[in-house]
Amino acid sequence: MPNTSTAVAPRIYVGTYAKYNGGSIFGKWIDLSDFSCKDDFISTCVELHKDESDPELMFQDWEGIPGAFISECSIDEDFWEWWEDFEDLCSAEQDAYMDYAENQPKGVSVPLSQFRDDYQGCFDSERDFAEHLADEQGFLDTMEKAGISPAYFDAEAYANDLFCGDFWMSDNGNVFRR
Repeated sequence: MPNTSTAVAPRIYVGTYAKYNGGSIFGKWIDLSDFSCKDDFISTCVELHKDESDPELMFQDWEGIPGAFISECSIDEDFWEWWEDFEDLCSAEQDAYMDYAENQPKGVSVPLSQFRDDYQGCFDSERDFAEHLADEQGFLDTMEKAGISPAYFDAEAYANDLFCGDFWMSDNGNVFRR
């Protein structure tokens, strides 16, 4: 299996536009898993920047958050519901979900149910997935029962057909249905 990074807890580096425009990137990394809703998170950010009368928050960097939920100046209200469901996934599924989300068009939120439908597993190569699928669907057993040696099965050609249409593989080896 290919090496995949472990999904990181969602966090944001929170500064303000006033500080940034004044030449400072002062802020703090804030772990979003410490909050149950957007209002509590925003209150903490405002408290962090209480030296400004009306801080205009600037999210200068973030990790562990799919792009559809965040921008430089806002975080989607639905993030916390998504995070609660995401935490229920095992670590390999979390990594695969982040792969999946990163490969969607910018701003498109991917429901976990859609991910679960599309995720096929993690494989070393397209050929390995093709061999797995052929075995799972009973192609090789059918060939043997028909008196045809499975050695005649062209896994490379089958993989090419699969990945030209119905499936795609991330750089981390995760396979998804299109």
